[in-house]
Amino acid sequence: MRRFHFGLQKVLVLREYQEQETKLELGRAIGALTQIEQGIGALAAERIRIGNEQGRAGRGTAEIVAFDRYIQRLESTKNRLLEDAAQAKRKVEEAREVYLAASRDRKIIAKVREHQEAEYRQFQLGEETNILDEVGSSQVQRRVHEKDADPGVKHGQEEVEEPAPPPVLYRIPNSS
Repeated sequence: MRRFHFGLQKVLVLREYQEQETKLELGRAIGALTQIEQGIGALAAERIRIGNEQGRAGRGTAEIVAFDRYIQRLESTKNRLLEDAAQAKRKVEEAREVYLAASRDRKIIAKVREHQEAEYRQFQLGEETNILDEVGSSQVQRRVHEKDADPGVKHGQEEVEEPAPPPVLYRIPNSS
């Protein structure tokens, strides 16, 4: 029995590779977005900490001005990070679309392979059945042929000679 051969196997391998690469790219994009979101969270925590510190009594004018400038820098950094997060979200969506397309392309080729493999198995099963039928019918024909050639042979049995009857010994009376 010959092995199954899929003509598009190289294409399937290429599609699997492309899917894997796009999956990695999607992971990188999600990682970048997560890093930006963590940066925004850290800025928010720092802003809360500075706000609590600024409210304490006994601060001079120079310190209040320094706090205000630091808060402005935190706000500008937060705004920049929010813009970066929006851009990163767009990249994640684009990477997700590319990944889904690559996955869909791979699945199409994989389905074709599965379909062809099922057809191959069905064909091979039919071939095996035909071979077994031929073997079985040839054995029956051989037995029938042997039976026709030698009528004393029964199906699958050898011819057995029946024993000759024992000689009968009679005394013929003398008529004298």
